[in-house]
Formats: sequence, structure tokens, C-alpha cells
Amino acid sequence: MNPRTAKTTIQGPTGALELLIDTPDVPPGQTPRGVAVIAHPHPLFGGTMDNKVVQTLARAFVQMGWQAVRFNFRGVGASQGRYDEGRGELQDLLAVVAHCTPLDGPGMLALAGFSFGAFVTSHAAAQLATERPIAKLVLVGTAASRFAVAPVPAELHPCTLVVHGEQDDTVPLADVMAWARPQTLPVTVIPGVEHFFHGQLPLLRGLVARHLGAP
Repeated sequence: MNPRTAKTTIQGPTGALELLIDTPDVPPGQTPRGVAVIAHPHPLFGGTMDNKVVQTLARAFVQMGWQAVRFNFRGVGASQGRYDEGRGELQDLLAVVAHCTPLDGPGMLALAGFSFGAFVTSHAAAQLATERPIAKLVLVGTAASRFAVAPVPAELHPCTLVVHGEQDDTVPLADVMAWARPQTLPVTVIPGVEHFFHGQLPLLRGLVARHLGAP
């Protein structure tokens, strides 16, 4: 584990939630730009906070000066509870946000998710957008064919990055486009890439870093 990565647990809705917190190397006297909470793929199909795409998202945020918070949904790793088809997992994500970026605390909030995690993150963004500012939203391999992904609030479109692989064999690109089209929400498509971005993780990290660097 990276020496700038800390493992901890917090109290979630159904017990302990396991977190990994990656902190950027910022100059003395400065603080991270904000906190990015990153959600992992489907718990019943091997999804954990150690997933390679989730790690890539965390590295992109840290590279751009953000503190990155990964966590295991209920029933995964040391996190207590049972899989709840996205309902409880949304509450897990909101609990992590509340703990790591309290509403009256300093710093910006970013949300990111991969696959099932992008589905859960979409609902978190829709709820939190009515309560507090969200500086950046990143959805990768969004599970639009398997779950009812929430529309991205219009005010978040300018700060949202949606990335999908052209050859995604888990979530067909056509399903993501069908979700994005009514919103006129742009989708960045990586040619020839499948769901887990094998061989193209550096490209994914670069795309996310570039998005984070945009005003």
C-alpha cells in the first residue's frame, strides 16, 4: 500500500464501512483541492475498492491535488452488512460523503464511480446536488443496461465526465448512449476498449486528469 494511503473504518448505516484514503503530496501550508469519493463495481461480481479502474480514478484525483476516498460497499471486505441492490449502497456512499466532507467543512466535493459504482454515484449526485455544490462528477463504464441510472442534474453537466469503452461487453455502448441522449449529455468513447479498460488505464487516467484540470 502506498505510504500516503491510509486505511480506516467509519460507522455506516448497517455497521462498519472500510475506507482507503489517498492523500496528495501538497506543499507545506496547503491543503488538497477537495475530497473525491469513488465507488466500486458490483459487489456480487468481485467489485471492491481495490479494482484497477477504481485505483486508476483515485490516482488521477491524487495527481491533480485531490484527496481520494475509496470504500467497500456493505458486505464487501471488512464492510458490514449485505448487498442491497443499490438502495443500501447509496446510503453507504452518502455516509462516506457526510463523514469525509461534512456539509459545513472546507474544500470541494467530487464524486466518481465505475460500473455499478457509477450507477450508485448517479443517484448520489442527483440527491446531493440539491443540498451542496459538487465540483466534479466522473462516471466510467456506467451500468446503464442493468440498473436505472439517474439523469445527471443539468447544472452538473459542465463538470461531468462520462467515459465508456466502444467494445464494452458488459454494458453495451448503445445503452449508455440511450441514457445520455435525452439529457444531451456528452459521452467520451475510447475506441476498441472493453469494460475493464485493459491496456488503456493510463489513457483513462489522463482523460480524468484533464477533466479535473479544466475550470
